[in-house]
Amino acid sequence: MDEKLKGMILKYALQNALKYSGKANIGAVLGKVLAENPELKEKARDIGKETAKVIKEVNSLSQEKQGKKLQELAPELLEKKAESKEKDIFEFLNIREGQKVVTAFPPEPSKYPHIGHAKAIIVNYELAKRYNGTFYLRFEDTNPEMVEADFYDINLENYVWLGIKPDKIEYASDYMEELYRYAEKLINDNHAYVCSCPQETIKENRKNGTECEHRYILPEKNFEKWQEMFKARAGKYVLRLKGHMQSPNSTLRDPIIFRIVDKPHPMKKRKYRLWPAYDFESAIMDGIEGITHRLRSKEFELRNELQRLIQTMAGFRETKIYEFARFNLEGVESSGRIIREKVQKKQLIGWDDPSLTTLVALRRRGFLPEAIREFVLTTGLTKTEAVLTWDDLIVHNRRMLDAKCNRYFFVENPKEIKIENAKEQVCELKLHPDFADRGTRKFKTKDGFYVAEKDFREFKDGKLYRLMDCLNFTKKKNNFVFDSLEYEKYKKSGDKIIHWLPVQKDLIKAEILMPNKEVKKGLAEPMAKNLKIGEIVQFTRFGFCKLDDKKNDKLMFWYTHG
Repeated sequence: MDEKLKGMILKYALQNALKYSGKANIGAVLGKVLAENPELKEKARDIGKETAKVIKEVNSLSQEKQGKKLQELAPELLEKKAESKEKDIFEFLNIREGQKVVTAFPPEPSKYPHIGHAKAIIVNYELAKRYNGTFYLRFEDTNPEMVEADFYDINLENYVWLGIKPDKIEYASDYMEELYRYAEKLINDNHAYVCSCPQETIKENRKNGTECEHRYILPEKNFEKWQEMFKARAGKYVLRLKGHMQSPNSTLRDPIIFRIVDKPHPMKKRKYRLWPAYDFESAIMDGIEGITHRLRSKEFELRNELQRLIQTMAGFRETKIYEFARFNLEGVESSGRIIREKVQKKQLIGWDDPSLTTLVALRRRGFLPEAIREFVLTTGLTKTEAVLTWDDLIVHNRRMLDAKCNRYFFVENPKEIKIENAKEQVCELKLHPDFADRGTRKFKTKDGFYVAEKDFREFKDGKLYRLMDCLNFTKKKNNFVFDSLEYEKYKKSGDKIIHWLPVQKDLIKAEILMPNKEVKKGLAEPMAKNLKIGEIVQFTRFGFCKLDDKKNDKLMFWYTHG
Protein backbone atom coordinates (compact mmCIF):
# COMPACT_ATOMS: atom_id res chain seq x y z
CA MET A 1 0.00 0.00 0.00
CA ASP A 2 1.48 3.34 -1.05
CA GLU A 3 2.54 5.94 1.51
CA LYS A 4 0.05 8.53 0.24
CA LEU A 5 -2.88 6.27 1.03
CA LYS A 6 -1.45 5.37 4.44
CA GLY A 7 -1.08 9.07 5.19
CA MET A 8 -4.70 9.68 4.22
CA ILE A 9 -5.90 6.89 6.53
CA LEU A 10 -3.78 8.28 9.35
CA LYS A 11 -5.04 11.85 9.07
CA TYR A 12 -8.69 10.81 9.03
CA ALA A 13 -8.11 8.40 11.93
CA LEU A 14 -6.56 11.21 13.96
CA GLN A 15 -9.37 13.61 13.07
CA ASN A 16 -12.02 11.05 14.02
CA ALA A 17 -10.28 10.15 17.28
CA LEU A 18 -10.01 13.78 18.36
CA LYS A 19 -13.65 14.39 17.58
CA TYR A 20 -14.80 11.46 19.69
CA SER A 21 -12.88 11.31 22.97
CA GLY A 22 -9.68 9.82 21.55
CA LYS A 23 -11.24 6.73 19.98
CA ALA A 24 -11.46 6.54 16.18
CA ASN A 25 -14.09 4.38 14.50
CA ILE A 26 -13.06 2.16 11.59
CA GLY A 27 -16.34 2.59 9.70
CA ALA A 28 -16.17 6.37 9.82
CA VAL A 29 -12.49 6.50 8.79
CA LEU A 30 -12.87 3.96 5.99
CA GLY A 31 -15.92 5.84 4.75
CA LYS A 32 -13.91 9.09 4.50
CA VAL A 33 -11.09 7.40 2.61
CA LEU A 34 -13.38 5.65 0.11
CA ALA A 35 -15.51 8.77 -0.37
CA GLU A 36 -12.37 10.66 -1.40
CA ASN A 37 -11.14 7.75 -3.54
CA PRO A 38 -14.19 5.85 -4.88
CA GLU A 39 -11.97 3.92 -7.31
CA LEU A 40 -10.53 2.05 -4.31
CA LYS A 41 -13.83 0.41 -3.31
CA GLU A 42 -12.76 -2.85 -4.97
CA LYS A 43 -9.84 -2.98 -2.54
CA ALA A 44 -11.97 -2.07 0.49
CA ARG A 45 -11.08 -5.28 2.30
CA ASP A 46 -7.32 -4.67 2.13
CA ILE A 47 -7.75 -1.00 2.95
CA GLY A 48 -9.95 -1.98 5.89
CA LYS A 49 -7.18 -4.17 7.31
CA GLU A 50 -4.68 -1.32 7.06
CA THR A 51 -7.21 1.09 8.55
CA ALA A 52 -7.72 -1.22 11.53
CA LYS A 53 -3.95 -1.28 12.16
CA VAL A 54 -3.69 2.50 11.96
CA ILE A 55 -6.67 3.01 14.26
CA LYS A 56 -5.19 0.67 16.85
CA GLU A 57 -2.03 2.79 16.91
CA VAL A 58 -3.93 6.09 16.94
CA ASN A 59 -6.25 4.99 19.76
CA SER A 60 -3.25 4.05 21.89
CA LEU A 61 -2.07 7.69 21.85
CA SER A 62 -3.20 10.35 24.28
CA GLN A 63 -5.50 13.01 22.85
CA GLU A 64 -2.70 15.53 23.27
CA LYS A 65 -0.40 13.44 21.09
CA GLN A 66 -3.19 12.84 18.59
CA GLY A 67 -3.67 16.60 18.31
CA LYS A 68 0.02 17.29 17.81
CA LYS A 69 0.31 14.60 15.16
CA LEU A 70 -2.71 15.91 13.25
CA GLN A 71 -1.31 19.45 13.53
CA GLU A 72 1.83 18.23 11.77
CA LEU A 73 0.06 16.08 9.19
CA ALA A 74 -3.12 17.98 8.28
CA PRO A 75 -3.75 21.14 10.35
CA GLU A 76 -6.78 22.05 8.23
CA LEU A 77 -8.63 19.05 9.69
CA LEU A 78 -7.77 20.16 13.19
CA GLU A 79 -9.32 23.53 12.44
CA LYS A 80 -12.51 21.86 11.26
CA LYS A 81 -12.62 19.91 14.48
CA ALA A 82 -12.51 23.14 16.41
CA GLU A 83 -15.78 24.24 14.87
CA SER A 84 -18.62 23.14 17.13
CA LYS A 85 -21.91 22.81 15.31
CA GLU A 86 -23.65 22.21 18.59
CA LYS A 87 -22.21 25.35 20.13
CA ASP A 88 -23.27 27.58 17.23
CA ILE A 89 -26.53 25.90 16.28
CA PHE A 90 -28.65 28.77 17.67
CA GLU A 91 -26.37 31.63 16.63
CA PHE A 92 -28.73 32.74 13.85
CA LEU A 93 -31.38 33.67 16.46
CA ASN A 94 -29.17 36.53 17.70
CA ILE A 95 -30.24 36.05 21.31
CA ARG A 96 -28.61 38.61 23.58
CA GLU A 97 -27.10 37.73 26.94
CA GLY A 98 -29.77 37.99 29.62
CA GLN A 99 -32.61 37.97 27.08
CA LYS A 100 -35.70 36.05 28.23
CA VAL A 101 -36.05 32.70 26.44
CA VAL A 102 -39.14 30.51 26.83
CA THR A 103 -39.58 27.55 24.47
CA ALA A 104 -42.08 24.74 24.10
CA PHE A 105 -42.67 21.45 22.41
CA PRO A 106 -46.35 20.62 21.83
CA PRO A 107 -47.03 16.95 20.99
CA GLU A 108 -50.53 15.76 20.15
CA PRO A 109 -51.19 12.60 22.22
CA SER A 110 -52.38 10.58 19.25
CA LYS A 111 -49.36 8.50 18.19
CA TYR A 112 -45.90 7.32 19.11
CA PRO A 113 -43.17 9.95 18.70
CA HIS A 114 -40.45 9.27 16.12
CA ILE A 115 -36.99 10.66 15.48
CA GLY A 116 -38.45 13.75 13.79
CA HIS A 117 -40.25 14.60 17.03
CA ALA A 118 -37.00 13.89 18.87
CA LYS A 119 -35.25 16.59 16.86
CA ALA A 120 -37.99 19.14 17.51
CA ILE A 121 -38.11 18.56 21.26
CA ILE A 122 -34.32 18.38 21.65
CA VAL A 123 -33.59 21.64 19.83
CA ASN A 124 -36.28 23.53 21.74
CA TYR A 125 -35.13 22.04 25.04
CA GLU A 126 -31.46 22.77 24.29
CA LEU A 127 -32.28 26.35 23.28
CA ALA A 128 -33.97 26.99 26.62
CA LYS A 129 -31.19 25.36 28.62
CA ARG A 130 -28.44 27.12 26.65
CA TYR A 131 -29.81 30.52 27.65
CA ASN A 132 -31.05 29.66 31.18
CA GLY A 133 -34.62 29.86 29.93
CA THR A 134 -37.81 27.90 30.54
CA PHE A 135 -39.05 24.87 28.61
CA TYR A 136 -42.70 23.79 28.46
CA LEU A 137 -43.92 20.37 27.38
CA ARG A 138 -47.48 21.08 26.31
CA PHE A 139 -49.92 18.41 25.21
CA GLU A 140 -52.03 19.87 22.42
CA ASP A 141 -55.04 17.71 23.21
CA THR A 142 -57.99 19.76 21.99
CA ASN A 143 -59.07 17.42 19.19
CA PRO A 144 -61.13 14.64 20.84
CA GLU A 145 -61.34 12.83 17.50
CA MET A 146 -57.58 12.23 17.53
CA VAL A 147 -56.46 12.19 21.17
CA GLU A 148 -56.07 8.80 22.89
CA ALA A 149 -55.56 8.36 26.63
CA ASP A 150 -52.58 5.98 26.39
CA PHE A 151 -50.48 8.40 24.37
CA TYR A 152 -50.06 10.91 27.18
CA ASP A 153 -47.90 8.47 29.16
CA ILE A 154 -46.30 7.01 26.03
CA ASN A 155 -45.05 10.44 24.96
CA LEU A 156 -43.85 11.34 28.46
CA GLU A 157 -41.95 8.06 28.84
CA ASN A 158 -40.20 8.55 25.51
CA TYR A 159 -39.16 12.14 26.25
CA VAL A 160 -37.90 11.25 29.71
CA TRP A 161 -35.82 8.50 28.09
CA LEU A 162 -34.34 11.12 25.75
CA GLY A 163 -33.19 13.08 28.80
CA ILE A 164 -35.80 15.84 28.58
CA LYS A 165 -36.70 17.44 31.93
CA PRO A 166 -39.45 20.02 31.30
CA ASP A 167 -39.77 22.97 33.64
CA LYS A 168 -43.52 22.54 33.34
CA ILE A 169 -45.89 19.99 31.78
CA GLU A 170 -49.18 21.44 30.60
CA TYR A 171 -52.35 20.26 28.88
CA ALA A 172 -54.14 22.58 26.47
CA SER A 173 -57.47 20.98 27.44
CA ASP A 174 -57.00 22.45 30.95
CA TYR A 175 -57.22 25.92 29.40
CA MET A 176 -60.57 25.58 27.65
CA GLU A 177 -62.24 28.40 29.60
CA GLU A 178 -59.39 30.77 28.72
CA LEU A 179 -59.52 29.67 25.08
CA TYR A 180 -63.24 30.49 25.10
CA ARG A 181 -62.50 33.94 26.53
CA TYR A 182 -60.03 34.72 23.77
CA ALA A 183 -62.50 33.49 21.16
CA GLU A 184 -65.08 35.89 22.64
CA LYS A 185 -62.55 38.72 22.53
CA LEU A 186 -62.03 38.10 18.81
CA ILE A 187 -65.81 38.04 18.26
CA ASN A 188 -66.38 41.29 20.20
CA ASP A 189 -63.45 42.95 18.37
CA ASN A 190 -65.04 41.95 15.04
CA HIS A 191 -62.18 39.54 14.19
CA ALA A 192 -64.31 36.37 14.15
CA TYR A 193 -67.79 35.32 13.07
CA VAL A 194 -70.14 32.35 13.39
CA CYS A 195 -70.79 30.60 10.08
CA SER A 196 -73.58 28.12 9.33
CA CYS A 197 -72.59 27.33 5.74
CA PRO A 198 -72.24 23.64 4.76
CA GLN A 199 -68.68 22.30 4.88
CA GLU A 200 -68.63 21.91 1.08
CA THR A 201 -69.56 25.60 0.63
CA ILE A 202 -66.90 26.75 3.08
CA LYS A 203 -64.29 24.65 1.30
CA GLU A 204 -65.29 25.93 -2.16
CA ASN A 205 -65.41 29.58 -1.07
CA ARG A 206 -61.99 29.35 0.56
CA LYS A 207 -60.61 27.77 -2.60
CA ASN A 208 -62.02 30.60 -4.76
CA GLY A 209 -61.37 33.41 -2.27
CA THR A 210 -65.09 34.19 -1.99
CA GLU A 211 -66.22 35.92 1.19
CA CYS A 212 -68.98 34.35 3.28
CA GLU A 213 -72.26 36.24 3.77
CA HIS A 214 -72.00 35.70 7.54
CA ARG A 215 -68.77 37.70 7.60
CA TYR A 216 -70.70 40.97 7.85
CA ILE A 217 -73.00 40.13 10.76
CA LEU A 218 -72.55 42.54 13.67
CA PRO A 219 -70.39 41.38 16.62
CA GLU A 220 -73.39 41.42 18.99
CA LYS A 221 -75.32 39.00 16.76
CA ASN A 222 -72.23 36.82 16.33
CA PHE A 223 -71.81 36.65 20.10
CA GLU A 224 -75.40 35.41 20.43
CA LYS A 225 -74.75 32.71 17.84
CA TRP A 226 -71.50 31.81 19.62
CA GLN A 227 -73.50 31.16 22.76
CA GLU A 228 -75.93 29.04 20.76
CA MET A 229 -73.00 26.91 19.56
CA PHE A 230 -72.56 25.38 23.04
CA LYS A 231 -75.91 23.59 22.69
CA ALA A 232 -76.25 23.30 18.91
CA ARG A 233 -75.96 20.01 17.06
CA ALA A 234 -72.55 19.07 15.66
CA GLY A 235 -72.00 20.59 12.23
CA LYS A 236 -74.58 23.37 12.54
CA TYR A 237 -72.11 26.18 13.29
CA VAL A 238 -68.39 26.90 13.18
CA LEU A 239 -66.49 29.94 14.37
CA ARG A 240 -64.27 31.44 11.68
CA LEU A 241 -61.48 34.01 11.84
CA LYS A 242 -61.72 37.10 9.69
CA GLY A 243 -58.52 36.60 7.75
CA HIS A 244 -57.79 37.60 4.16
CA MET A 245 -59.92 35.70 1.66
CA GLN A 246 -57.76 36.73 -1.31
CA SER A 247 -54.46 35.85 0.37
CA PRO A 248 -52.12 33.58 -1.64
CA ASN A 249 -51.57 31.79 1.69
CA SER A 250 -54.77 29.72 1.84
CA THR A 251 -54.51 29.22 5.61
CA LEU A 252 -55.46 32.90 6.01
CA ARG A 253 -58.73 32.54 4.10
CA ASP A 254 -61.16 32.80 7.01
CA PRO A 255 -60.12 29.53 8.68
CA ILE A 256 -62.31 27.66 11.15
CA ILE A 257 -61.08 28.28 14.69
CA PHE A 258 -63.81 26.49 16.71
CA ARG A 259 -66.17 23.60 15.93
CA ILE A 260 -68.66 21.36 17.70
CA VAL A 261 -67.41 17.82 18.49
CA ASP A 262 -69.56 15.31 20.36
CA LYS A 263 -66.91 12.64 20.87
CA PRO A 264 -65.87 12.41 24.55
CA HIS A 265 -62.39 13.59 25.48
CA PRO A 266 -60.10 11.09 27.28
CA MET A 267 -59.46 13.56 30.13
CA LYS A 268 -62.40 15.96 30.05
CA LYS A 269 -65.01 13.36 29.09
CA ARG A 270 -68.15 15.29 27.95
CA LYS A 271 -67.44 18.51 29.83
CA TYR A 272 -66.82 20.38 26.56
CA ARG A 273 -68.36 20.13 23.09
CA LEU A 274 -66.88 23.26 21.55
CA TRP A 275 -63.25 22.64 20.66
CA PRO A 276 -60.60 24.96 19.12
CA ALA A 277 -58.78 24.19 15.89
CA TYR A 278 -55.02 23.61 16.04
CA ASP A 279 -53.92 27.08 14.85
CA PHE A 280 -56.06 28.96 17.35
CA GLU A 281 -55.17 26.73 20.29
CA SER A 282 -51.43 26.73 19.51
CA ALA A 283 -51.20 30.49 18.97
CA ILE A 284 -53.20 31.35 22.11
CA MET A 285 -51.36 28.83 24.29
CA ASP A 286 -48.02 30.25 23.09
CA GLY A 287 -49.31 33.67 24.17
CA ILE A 288 -50.60 32.49 27.55
CA GLU A 289 -47.33 30.70 28.35
CA GLY A 290 -45.22 33.58 27.04
CA ILE A 291 -43.35 31.42 24.53
CA THR A 292 -40.62 33.60 23.02
CA HIS A 293 -39.12 31.15 20.50
CA ARG A 294 -40.37 28.07 18.68
CA LEU A 295 -38.29 25.82 16.44
CA ARG A 296 -40.32 23.40 14.33
CA SER A 297 -40.28 21.52 11.04
CA LYS A 298 -41.21 23.07 7.70
CA GLU A 299 -44.61 21.42 7.38
CA PHE A 300 -45.94 24.19 9.67
CA GLU A 301 -44.42 27.02 7.64
CA LEU A 302 -47.65 28.20 5.99
CA ARG A 303 -49.36 28.24 9.38
CA ASN A 304 -46.83 30.70 10.80
CA GLU A 305 -48.51 33.77 9.30
CA LEU A 306 -51.95 32.70 10.52
CA GLN A 307 -50.79 31.97 14.07
CA ARG A 308 -48.98 35.31 14.29
CA LEU A 309 -52.17 37.05 13.09
CA ILE A 310 -54.21 35.30 15.80
CA GLN A 311 -51.68 36.36 18.45
CA THR A 312 -51.82 39.98 17.27
CA MET A 313 -55.65 40.00 17.30
CA ALA A 314 -55.64 38.48 20.80
CA GLY A 315 -53.20 41.11 22.08
CA PHE A 316 -50.14 38.92 22.61
CA ARG A 317 -46.54 39.56 21.64
CA GLU A 318 -45.67 37.44 18.63
CA THR A 319 -43.70 34.26 19.22
CA LYS A 320 -40.56 34.10 17.08
CA ILE A 321 -40.83 30.95 15.00
CA TYR A 322 -38.17 29.32 12.86
CA GLU A 323 -38.87 26.33 10.64
CA PHE A 324 -36.24 23.77 9.70
CA ALA A 325 -36.24 20.97 7.14
CA ARG A 326 -38.31 17.87 7.87
CA PHE A 327 -36.29 15.17 9.51
CA ASN A 328 -36.78 11.55 8.50
CA LEU A 329 -34.52 8.73 7.40
CA GLU A 330 -34.54 7.52 3.82
CA GLY A 331 -36.98 4.69 3.22
CA VAL A 332 -38.44 4.75 6.74
CA GLU A 333 -42.17 5.27 7.24
CA SER A 334 -43.01 8.07 9.69
CA SER A 335 -46.71 8.72 9.03
CA GLY A 336 -48.66 7.78 12.13
CA ARG A 337 -51.71 6.90 10.04
CA ILE A 338 -49.79 4.57 7.76
CA ILE A 339 -47.90 2.92 10.63
CA ARG A 340 -51.18 2.37 12.48
CA GLU A 341 -52.69 0.70 9.40
CA LYS A 342 -49.65 -1.54 8.90
CA VAL A 343 -49.69 -2.58 12.55
CA GLN A 344 -53.37 -3.49 12.27
CA LYS A 345 -52.67 -5.52 9.12
CA LYS A 346 -49.74 -7.32 10.86
CA GLN A 347 -47.29 -5.88 8.32
CA LEU A 348 -45.37 -4.46 11.28
CA ILE A 349 -44.93 -6.20 14.62
CA GLY A 350 -45.95 -2.99 16.39
CA TRP A 351 -44.95 0.64 16.83
CA ASP A 352 -41.60 -0.73 18.01
CA ASP A 353 -40.98 -2.64 14.78
CA PRO A 354 -37.18 -2.69 14.19
CA SER A 355 -37.59 -1.10 10.75
CA LEU A 356 -39.11 2.07 12.24
CA THR A 357 -37.59 5.21 13.75
CA THR A 358 -40.24 5.60 16.42
CA LEU A 359 -38.46 6.20 19.71
CA VAL A 360 -39.86 2.97 21.16
CA ALA A 361 -38.34 1.07 18.22
CA LEU A 362 -34.95 2.77 18.49
CA ARG A 363 -34.90 2.20 22.23
CA ARG A 364 -35.80 -1.47 21.90
CA ARG A 365 -33.17 -1.99 19.22
CA GLY A 366 -30.44 -0.53 21.39
CA PHE A 367 -29.95 3.04 20.21
CA LEU A 368 -28.77 5.28 23.02
CA PRO A 369 -30.56 8.57 23.81
CA GLU A 370 -27.19 10.37 23.88
CA ALA A 371 -26.47 9.17 20.33
CA ILE A 372 -29.87 10.37 19.10
CA ARG A 373 -29.29 13.75 20.71
CA GLU A 374 -25.84 14.07 19.15
CA PHE A 375 -27.19 12.99 15.77
CA VAL A 376 -30.09 15.45 15.62
CA LEU A 377 -27.95 18.37 16.79
CA THR A 378 -25.23 17.70 14.21
CA THR A 379 -27.84 17.87 11.42
CA GLY A 380 -28.33 21.55 12.25
CA LEU A 381 -31.36 23.77 11.64
CA THR A 382 -31.12 24.34 7.91
CA LYS A 383 -34.22 24.71 5.74
CA THR A 384 -32.59 22.67 3.01
CA GLU A 385 -33.95 19.15 2.70
CA ALA A 386 -31.27 16.49 3.13
CA VAL A 387 -31.42 12.75 2.56
CA LEU A 388 -30.34 10.99 5.74
CA THR A 389 -29.77 7.27 6.09
CA TRP A 390 -29.58 4.71 8.87
CA ASP A 391 -25.80 4.89 8.54
CA ASP A 392 -25.84 8.58 9.51
CA LEU A 393 -27.50 7.68 12.80
CA ILE A 394 -25.58 4.45 13.33
CA VAL A 395 -22.17 6.14 13.25
CA HIS A 396 -23.06 8.11 16.39
CA ASN A 397 -24.55 5.13 18.21
CA ARG A 398 -21.74 2.75 17.26
CA ARG A 399 -19.12 5.10 18.65
CA MET A 400 -20.82 5.19 22.03
CA LEU A 401 -21.61 1.49 22.13
CA ASP A 402 -18.08 0.54 21.12
CA ALA A 403 -16.70 1.73 24.44
CA LYS A 404 -19.70 0.67 26.49
CA CYS A 405 -20.40 -2.89 25.32
CA ASN A 406 -18.61 -6.09 26.27
CA ARG A 407 -17.68 -8.61 23.59
CA TYR A 408 -19.13 -12.10 23.33
CA PHE A 409 -19.18 -14.88 20.75
CA PHE A 410 -22.32 -15.82 18.85
CA VAL A 411 -21.98 -18.45 16.12
CA GLU A 412 -24.75 -18.28 13.53
CA ASN A 413 -25.89 -21.59 12.03
CA PRO A 414 -23.01 -23.42 13.71
CA LYS A 415 -21.01 -26.06 11.85
CA GLU A 416 -18.84 -28.41 13.88
CA ILE A 417 -15.24 -28.96 12.83
CA LYS A 418 -12.48 -31.10 14.30
CA ILE A 419 -8.96 -29.70 14.12
CA GLU A 420 -6.48 -32.56 13.97
CA ASN A 421 -3.56 -32.46 16.42
CA ALA A 422 -5.00 -29.50 18.37
CA LYS A 423 -3.86 -29.73 21.98
CA GLU A 424 -6.03 -29.12 25.02
CA GLN A 425 -5.68 -25.56 26.30
CA VAL A 426 -7.48 -22.77 28.17
CA CYS A 427 -8.09 -19.66 26.08
CA GLU A 428 -8.68 -16.40 27.95
CA LEU A 429 -10.39 -13.61 26.00
CA LYS A 430 -10.99 -10.04 27.14
CA LEU A 431 -14.55 -8.84 27.62
CA HIS A 432 -13.40 -5.57 26.02
CA PRO A 433 -10.17 -5.11 24.05
CA ASP A 434 -9.52 -1.62 25.44
CA PHE A 435 -10.55 -2.06 29.08
CA ALA A 436 -8.66 -4.76 30.94
CA ASP A 437 -10.56 -4.01 34.15
CA ARG A 438 -13.75 -5.38 32.59
CA GLY A 439 -12.33 -8.87 33.06
CA THR A 440 -12.13 -11.91 30.81
CA ARG A 441 -13.93 -15.11 29.94
CA LYS A 442 -12.21 -18.48 29.62
CA PHE A 443 -12.79 -21.37 27.25
CA LYS A 444 -11.38 -24.85 27.72
CA THR A 445 -10.69 -26.22 24.23
CA LYS A 446 -9.32 -29.29 22.57
CA ASP A 447 -10.00 -30.23 18.97
CA GLY A 448 -13.77 -29.66 18.58
CA PHE A 449 -15.08 -26.25 17.56
CA TYR A 450 -18.20 -24.58 16.21
CA VAL A 451 -17.78 -22.02 13.44
CA ALA A 452 -20.38 -20.02 11.53
CA GLU A 453 -21.76 -21.69 8.43
CA LYS A 454 -20.74 -18.66 6.35
CA ASP A 455 -17.10 -19.05 7.42
CA PHE A 456 -17.28 -22.81 6.89
CA ARG A 457 -18.40 -22.38 3.27
CA GLU A 458 -15.52 -19.98 2.56
CA PHE A 459 -12.67 -22.20 3.79
CA LYS A 460 -10.19 -22.96 1.00
CA ASP A 461 -7.52 -25.65 0.78
CA GLY A 462 -4.03 -24.58 1.77
CA LYS A 463 -5.06 -21.28 3.38
CA LEU A 464 -4.03 -20.43 6.93
CA TYR A 465 -6.87 -19.44 9.27
CA ARG A 466 -6.97 -18.37 12.88
CA LEU A 467 -9.55 -19.03 15.57
CA MET A 468 -9.54 -15.68 17.36
CA ASP A 469 -7.13 -15.67 20.34
CA CYS A 470 -6.86 -19.45 20.13
CA LEU A 471 -4.95 -21.21 17.34
CA ASN A 472 -4.01 -21.34 13.67
CA PHE A 473 -5.11 -24.12 11.32
CA THR A 474 -5.24 -25.03 7.65
CA LYS A 475 -7.78 -26.84 5.50
CA LYS A 476 -6.55 -29.91 3.61
CA LYS A 477 -9.29 -31.29 1.41
CA ASN A 478 -12.02 -32.26 3.88
CA ASN A 479 -9.81 -32.07 6.95
CA PHE A 480 -8.77 -29.27 9.28
CA VAL A 481 -5.22 -29.49 10.64
CA PHE A 482 -3.61 -27.66 13.56
CA ASP A 483 -0.75 -25.42 12.50
CA SER A 484 0.41 -23.34 15.49
CA LEU A 485 -0.67 -21.09 18.34
CA GLU A 486 1.32 -17.98 17.43
CA TYR A 487 -0.56 -14.94 16.19
CA GLU A 488 2.66 -13.59 14.65
CA LYS A 489 2.76 -16.51 12.22
CA TYR A 490 -0.82 -15.80 11.18
CA LYS A 491 0.05 -12.10 10.63
CA LYS A 492 2.67 -13.07 8.06
CA SER A 493 0.63 -15.37 5.87
CA GLY A 494 -2.87 -15.81 7.32
CA ASP A 495 -6.10 -15.39 5.35
CA LYS A 496 -8.82 -14.76 7.91
CA ILE A 497 -9.51 -14.57 11.65
CA ILE A 498 -12.82 -16.10 12.69
CA HIS A 499 -14.80 -16.31 15.91
CA TRP A 500 -15.74 -19.69 17.33
CA LEU A 501 -17.10 -21.66 20.24
CA PRO A 502 -15.76 -24.88 21.77
CA VAL A 503 -17.95 -27.96 21.44
CA GLN A 504 -19.38 -28.27 24.94
CA LYS A 505 -22.74 -28.80 26.63
CA ASP A 506 -23.33 -25.43 28.30
CA LEU A 507 -23.56 -23.31 25.14
CA ILE A 508 -26.77 -21.30 24.91
CA LYS A 509 -29.29 -21.18 22.10
CA ALA A 510 -29.77 -17.64 20.83
CA GLU A 511 -31.95 -15.90 18.27
CA ILE A 512 -31.47 -12.41 16.87
CA LEU A 513 -34.30 -10.42 15.26
CA MET A 514 -32.96 -8.40 12.32
CA PRO A 515 -34.47 -5.10 11.08
CA ASN A 516 -36.03 -6.93 8.10
CA LYS A 517 -37.76 -9.33 10.56
CA GLU A 518 -35.46 -12.21 9.61
CA VAL A 519 -34.42 -14.25 12.64
CA LYS A 520 -30.78 -15.36 12.89
CA LYS A 521 -30.29 -18.54 14.96
CA GLY A 522 -27.19 -19.95 16.57
CA LEU A 523 -25.24 -20.54 19.76
CA ALA A 524 -23.88 -18.05 22.27
CA GLU A 525 -21.12 -18.55 24.80
CA PRO A 526 -22.04 -19.63 28.37
CA MET A 527 -21.32 -16.24 29.97
CA ALA A 528 -24.11 -14.69 27.93
CA LYS A 529 -26.68 -16.34 30.20
CA ASN A 530 -25.72 -13.80 32.89
CA LEU A 531 -26.80 -10.87 30.73
CA LYS A 532 -29.75 -8.80 31.93
CA ILE A 533 -32.80 -7.96 29.83
CA GLY A 534 -32.06 -4.71 28.03
CA GLU A 535 -28.29 -5.15 28.08
CA ILE A 536 -26.44 -4.43 24.84
CA VAL A 537 -23.42 -6.47 23.78
CA GLN A 538 -21.23 -6.74 20.74
CA PHE A 539 -21.21 -10.16 19.20
CA THR A 540 -17.79 -10.32 17.61
CA ARG A 541 -17.88 -10.15 13.80
CA PHE A 542 -21.68 -9.99 13.90
CA GLY A 543 -22.79 -6.71 15.43
CA PHE A 544 -24.29 -4.97 18.43
CA CYS A 545 -27.36 -6.70 19.86
CA LYS A 546 -29.73 -5.97 22.75
CA LEU A 547 -31.08 -8.76 24.92
CA ASP A 548 -34.86 -8.51 24.61
CA ASP A 549 -36.09 -11.63 26.41
CA LYS A 550 -35.18 -15.01 27.88
CA LYS A 551 -37.43 -17.95 27.05
CA ASN A 552 -36.93 -21.63 27.85
CA ASP A 553 -33.15 -21.36 28.16
CA LYS A 554 -33.02 -19.38 24.93
CA LEU A 555 -31.76 -15.80 24.61
CA MET A 556 -33.79 -13.51 22.33
CA PHE A 557 -31.88 -10.49 20.99
CA TRP A 558 -32.74 -7.56 18.76
CA TYR A 559 -30.04 -6.59 16.26
CA THR A 560 -28.99 -3.00 16.88
CA HIS A 561 -26.53 -2.53 14.02
CA GLY A 562 -23.11 -3.63 12.86
